[in-house]
Amino acid sequence: MTNTLKTTALLAALTAVLILIGDVIGGRGGMLLFFGLAVVMNLSAYWFSGDIALRMAGAREVSEEQAPELHQLVAELATYARLPKPRVAIIDNPSPNAFATGRDANHAVVAVTSGILGILSRDELAGVLAHELGHVRNHDILISSIAATIAGAITMLANVAQWTLIFGGFGGRDDEDSNPFAALLMIIFAPLAATLIQLAISRSREFGADEAGARIHGNPESLARALEKLEMATSVRPLPVNPAVAHMFIVNPLKGVNFAGLFSTHPPLEERIRRLRAMQLRPSY
Repeated sequence: MTNTLKTTALLAALTAVLILIGDVIGGRGGMLLFFGLAVVMNLSAYWFSGDIALRMAGAREVSEEQAPELHQLVAELATYARLPKPRVAIIDNPSPNAFATGRDANHAVVAVTSGILGILSRDELAGVLAHELGHVRNHDILISSIAATIAGAITMLANVAQWTLIFGGFGGRDDEDSNPFAALLMIIFAPLAATLIQLAISRSREFGADEAGARIHGNPESLARALEKLEMATSVRPLPVNPAVAHMFIVNPLKGVNFAGLFSTHPPLEERIRRLRAMQLRPSY
């Protein structure tokens, strides 16, 4: 399935889930209200998902004056990738990780944690940044950003539904038509649905970004070494981000934090590293 079809399917899924939540909470009136909310969220998810994902991840955009070496490295790699230079953002956290987001190549943002800048060599960091540019070149960033927005919205609305149920709903249902059991099931399973939406994003995109990044950078070994370091470091010091954006990072930031680790959005690191080291490329960086 192409990313365009996946995007359409995810937006349709958001609409369906919101209408269901509205029906459980407020009957027909709730359905109409949440349908309108779905329209607004669909538009927001498409146009502003990148900025929303940055906020959910706790990232702040930095200027060339604030991070000159990082900007220079991103610019060099973007030139090799034949892409517009993306914006650059930093997450102030010692856990090393990185991700890319945005609507398209002209609105892309590459974000790294402060921790990754201290743990990787320049060559290894270049491998990571090239991986993120691989996501941009492969057109992964829109579908990934929309998935994060939808997963976050569903989880938030499940929490709203919980409090609404406690205080008697929206008043759209008669008492004899109310179904507290259905509402309870929705509150329990809506966050699970958000996780499944993330799992719907093919894990093969990480293999594709690894390969694209290795070709952009010209040295698969740099990314392989970086992944080894990141895997070890995040196992010891996970990154406490909103689970809705976990699938966007180059390695799972929540490893060992909560049940989200049971539903891995990333392929095994060992397999990614094996594939990188099996590539035969002449270093060009």
